Amino acid sequence: MTPTSDLDRVTMIVLRYMRRPLFALLFVYSVGIMGMALMPGQVVDGETTNMSLFHAFYFFTYTATTTGFGELPNGFSEEQRLWTIFCLYTGATAWFYAIGSLIRLVQNPHFSQAMDGFRFARKVKQYREPFVILCGFGDTGSLLARGLSDHRMRAVILDSDPERIKALGVRDYSVAMPGLCADTSAPKHLLAAGVEHPACRALVALTNDDDVNLKIAVMARHLNPRLRVICRSTSARHEANLRALDNVTVVDPFEIFAQLLHWAIVRPELHNLNSWFVGARGVKLGVPLEVPRGDWILCGYGRMGHWIHRYLEAQGVGVRIIDPEVDTEEAGDGAVMVQSHADHLALVTAGIENAAGVVAATDRDADNLSTLLSVTELNPQAFRIVRQNRHENQVAFDAARADLVLQHSLTTARRILKLLISPLVQELIEWLAEQEPAQTQGLVARLQVATGTEPPHLWSVRLVPGEAPAVTDYLEAGGVVTLGALCRDARAFPEALPCVALAVRRAGHSIMLPDEECPLDAGDEILFCGIQWVEHMLQATLHNPYTLRYVVTGVDAPRGVLFAWLEERRRRVMGPAAGRAPRPGSRR
Repeated sequence: MTPTSDLDRVTMIVLRYMRRPLFALLFVYSVGIMGMALMPGQVVDGETTNMSLFHAFYFFTYTATTTGFGELPNGFSEEQRLWTIFCLYTGATAWFYAIGSLIRLVQNPHFSQAMDGFRFARKVKQYREPFVILCGFGDTGSLLARGLSDHRMRAVILDSDPERIKALGVRDYSVAMPGLCADTSAPKHLLAAGVEHPACRALVALTNDDDVNLKIAVMARHLNPRLRVICRSTSARHEANLRALDNVTVVDPFEIFAQLLHWAIVRPELHNLNSWFVGARGVKLGVPLEVPRGDWILCGYGRMGHWIHRYLEAQGVGVRIIDPEVDTEEAGDGAVMVQSHADHLALVTAGIENAAGVVAATDRDADNLSTLLSVTELNPQAFRIVRQNRHENQVAFDAARADLVLQHSLTTARRILKLLISPLVQELIEWLAEQEPAQTQGLVARLQVATGTEPPHLWSVRLVPGEAPAVTDYLEAGGVVTLGALCRDARAFPEALPCVALAVRRAGHSIMLPDEECPLDAGDEILFCGIQWVEHMLQATLHNPYTLRYVVTGVDAPRGVLFAWLEERRRRVMGPAAGRAPRPGSRR
């Protein structure tokens, strides 16, 4: 059975609503034209004239358009005028009926939805630049779309809530991001969003229903097995099913929250670098949080609380748990537990007076804010970390002035954004977590020199013919390109561009923090961090063979047959010295 397209659905709806009005107009004008041709006209030279069918059609044409050119070819008789009056009233009645039907058609929700789907699919089909499909435009999807816009990455958005799609129209994104109100898990809507489009880079499932996210991932895997799928999951059962699928990345917001909190307490310098990479508000590179050492109080022992307890316990950090439904056996032996809500009495029982800090990690923002008030009153010196569940409560959390606010949707959106920019970003962070703090501090020093006070800009480059033709041609010809040479500034040779190569992905393995002498191979993926304009300068080197040869050899080769001949003749006359590279900072 051939699937029905959006255009076919639009056509069927139009025919269903406009069939009778169109037949009514056709009947009225057919009868009017025939009647006008049959009505006797004026007597000319003793003979009664009649209007031809063509003249009758012409008369009704300019009458229907309210133009009114007059009575042609002769003046009308009384019979013709009487018939004209009848036709004008019946024609006006038919037009009112047709216009009313047209208004009802435009107001019909099925017609509007079909037209939106048709325009949406046509717009996506015309895309030539890479884009991402976002299924779900809640807090996380909205924040992720903003991050993609800041990196000038296109997105196509699906959501079942019409109000969210309407809100999409008033966003000031730097690139176009079309949206469609539809069932995000329906295969036909995934196809309309471009799941099989060659320019689609990834599909991200961010709905608030884990069952729907699982269905989206399964449908996408069947429709396009090569497409990368990133799926949010807060259920252990769904997460296990998703991890069994090939080419599907599972993002657990609870684990992300616990990991960030763990870094803030145990590795503040790494937490600072990670926050700076994702553009966290108010974060300055090289100025980490000063987190006190000691035991911590964890308020809330749901799935997120379990992750936090697991991470802190692995680092030997003492944790005291407050939760009304905490299970003594589940928390482990030796853990201090208070089966209560995190009020004054529970905090005192847990030992708030000598605690290094408190983590308010329940799934209710009101309870978390209430806990902050109690902690401030009982121990103002305690470090306060709070979980924010809803983005709409941002103003209240800003007023609370907690030492660290970890927003549920924001942390998830930032993690996915890093995966979309390049998986090497998160891979580098996790690699640094296994190294000594001095490794992170050294990288921070290099980034401070490269970027100064400018915000960070992350981008990745693949040395393939479509993205770096000059480099791939140079390598195929037997040339050698090092990382340091590639990053030279062609405007001020041999100075380097203000950027740092963070990682190189080659043949299934990664080289973290490569040095300048690292030779590059065709197919390598390089992750850079620097200032935004550096990416455009580097693109010129990747695409222009003359610029590439200059930054590699220091020789500005002549361009054109005549200049090449003159250069070759000059070399023959001057000898080997003519082939030497110019001194640094000069160009020929």
